[in-house]
Amino acid sequence: MKHEKISIKWRVFTYLLIFTGILLVVLWLIQICYLDSFYTMIKSREAEQVTSVAAGILTSDEEDKDTMIHDIAAKNNMAVYVTDIQGNEIYSAEYIVNSRLTDMPSEQIQYYYEQAKEHGGIFKVEYEGGINPEFWDDNMKKPENVEEDLLRDEKEPLEPATEDGTENGNERVFHGFLQKRGQERIKSVIYVKAVECKGQEYILMVNTQLTPVDATVNTLRIELVWITVIMILLSLGIALLLSRQISKSLIRINESAKALAKGDFDVRFDGKDYREVAELSDTLNATAKELGKNESLRRELIANVSHDLRTPLTMIIAYAEVMRDLPGENSPENVQVVIDEAGRLTNLVNDMLDISKLQAGVMEKNDTEYNLTESIESVLERYNKLKEQDGYCIHFEYDRKVLVKADEYKIYQVIYNLINNAVNYTGKDKTVWVRQKILQDYVRIEVTDSGEGIAEDALPYVWDRYYKVDKTHRRAVMGTGLGLSIVKNILELHHARYGVESTPGCGSTFWFELPIEK
Repeated sequence: MKHEKISIKWRVFTYLLIFTGILLVVLWLIQICYLDSFYTMIKSREAEQVTSVAAGILTSDEEDKDTMIHDIAAKNNMAVYVTDIQGNEIYSAEYIVNSRLTDMPSEQIQYYYEQAKEHGGIFKVEYEGGINPEFWDDNMKKPENVEEDLLRDEKEPLEPATEDGTENGNERVFHGFLQKRGQERIKSVIYVKAVECKGQEYILMVNTQLTPVDATVNTLRIELVWITVIMILLSLGIALLLSRQISKSLIRINESAKALAKGDFDVRFDGKDYREVAELSDTLNATAKELGKNESLRRELIANVSHDLRTPLTMIIAYAEVMRDLPGENSPENVQVVIDEAGRLTNLVNDMLDISKLQAGVMEKNDTEYNLTESIESVLERYNKLKEQDGYCIHFEYDRKVLVKADEYKIYQVIYNLINNAVNYTGKDKTVWVRQKILQDYVRIEVTDSGEGIAEDALPYVWDRYYKVDKTHRRAVMGTGLGLSIVKNILELHHARYGVESTPGCGSTFWFELPIEK
């Protein structure tokens, strides 16, 4: 059963929605689930930095230290409290709710000072709701179990407050801080630092709240609800817009590709929205152009091969019927015509088979060391009859004989086909030049005719089967019309350099190069 493929438009749409959902989940986790942890970490660092800055102020030569301490406390919403080692207040700036640094007993201050000294000059105290069991005021009655006492605070209603301030109705003092029963236990931190300046020691305490205020958390939650709704709506719109925009060009390319598959090689691919789509369009346009060219060559090939097959067959049948029906026509000349046309037909079939084998990569080459110059001379001997009967003149120029290592029979085919091509397209003087040139470690063979030449834009196509510059098919004087295609494939099999040089009106020169054997 064939499964329906998902459209790229809806796939992109789905991916964008999933991405938006992941962002919202991460946002909710950070802002709600882990808000306390982040807030605690940030406020602790800020308190530590304020402690360092306040210590720098105390040790500086500034005159208005009280104002500077108030400024830094107000800017960071903290409480800064400075005393001497006896606990006597020197500077005080409180900018947080429920801070009780100024109410802290001197004994507790001295206890923190000793702890700071023991811990390298700074001591950190974390507490919740003002309860810290590490230190109890002597004026207070210490509960037997702190956890049970706190539980009692939550469950038992207390009497109204009395005036003694130790343990009264709705308030009790632990660790020098005010704690109201039933009040939310807020986590806070105190940094205690021992500071020495000009021979005098100070106790610096910085207090900040580590638990976010309920109003802040509720505000963040409401904002996140609105942000979530807006993000979902925006993501739906943006995802739909992007998916349509991305898929639009691909849909157009797909429609053009369907037309190409039906044989319309003039179709154009015009996707230019994105670089990758533009590159795909250019590639498909080039493909359509090449397919159209190949289709045109295929039709020409069928027409030309049909013509080249029909002509010798027609002549063979005609001469055979003449010799059968007319007495005295069974002459050696007529028999020779039948033999020549049969040979031409055989050569055409052999050439087509050679091209198929070469292009399929199944034809092997048998390299041997042989005399290339003598091989060219043997090729030229095949044209003696053509020179005598039709007046063709073929010149061979060379300085010395050279040895090469190649497949002698296939290079023989190359030279023969190049000369055939020159004979077919040379000018009225019927002259062809074959030149052998020594270029350092290479020998270069050139075959030149005096014909009309080839236009520059047509040069890359002359190696194609049955390619005609003038597009008119005529019967070749020599060969089958497939020679240059065979030449190209054989030379590429030998990894040889080859090419053609031509100027319209001045003839053409076909050449190839092979390494010389020392």
